[in-house]
Amino acid sequence: MSAPDHTAGHRDRLRQRFRDGGADALPDYELLELILFRAIPRRDVKALAKTLIARFGSFAEVLGASVERLAEVEGMGPSAALDLKIVAAASQRMVKGEVRRRTVLSSWAALIDYCRIAMAFEEREAFRVLFLDKKNGLIADEVQQTGTVDHTPVYPREVVRRAIELSATALILVHNHPSGDPAPSQADIRMTQDIVSIAKQLSIAVHDHVIIGRNGHASFRGLGLL
Repeated sequence: MSAPDHTAGHRDRLRQRFRDGGADALPDYELLELILFRAIPRRDVKALAKTLIARFGSFAEVLGASVERLAEVEGMGPSAALDLKIVAAASQRMVKGEVRRRTVLSSWAALIDYCRIAMAFEEREAFRVLFLDKKNGLIADEVQQTGTVDHTPVYPREVVRRAIELSATALILVHNHPSGDPAPSQADIRMTQDIVSIAKQLSIAVHDHVIIGRNGHASFRGLGLL
């Protein structure tokens, strides 16, 4: 006879609590357990979920970590790591859908949520551009460059050239600071000014430049820099 599965009762109880109370009824490590159940079907994953959150800092940072770093944690493996990244990608797609359904400027909170999910916990800087039409609807969302932990090369003329290709009339610039501090640097300010100057000559507006960090975000328009 096979040994009894001592994890089954715990898993059933956790699923029932989720059915009854939703995600708010569970602490972060238990929600992470629910995700890990399918990837690791016959092992207690409570300790692993707690280890992941302790290692990376939060539930969101676990989902934001790379497959390689997740797989380094004992008990994970590449398959479970990939499952977590699939959940992260699904979350991004869902929030991005909220942005696409409405004009970007009227769904600002959803936009910030999307950018935080997509970029806040990346280990390298990335520079993305949201290209908008004349009604401020989203035409395209593209990562233009990916750099190092503290620098991304950005070419203002290439940004504007791409806007022309897409017939965009406005832009929102977004990049992340892996350090966690979203405060703009002098290099960020100069680069933004260069893009604004070139875009203005072609009647393309730059609505904002948003910097995303683990500890929040900074808006150039909100700071009076645009």
